[in-house]
Amino acid sequence: MTSSLWALLAGTLVGLGATTLVVLALLIGACVLVGWLKLRPSGRGTRVVRSLDEALGRPERYLPPTTPRGPVDQLRAAEPAAGTARQSG
Repeated sequence: MTSSLWALLAGTLVGLGATTLVVLALLIGACVLVGWLKLRPSGRGTRVVRSLDEALGRPERYLPPTTPRGPVDQLRAAEPAAGTARQSG
């Protein structure tokens, strides 16, 4: 009785290990495939179009890091005086 129990336990562990390895191989394969597809060449002569400017042949223009973003640059704005508007009224 105990030998058949050990055989059942060993078979269960082997089956779980095999299915775990298959699922892991499929997951890793899918991640590699998706990563490889993202590394396609871009440009005017390729079928991959990432932006309208690229399709028209204009080079991409990147902004320098010192360019303000939006109406107020939150990182360089002066701190407002706390409670000034509430105390005046």
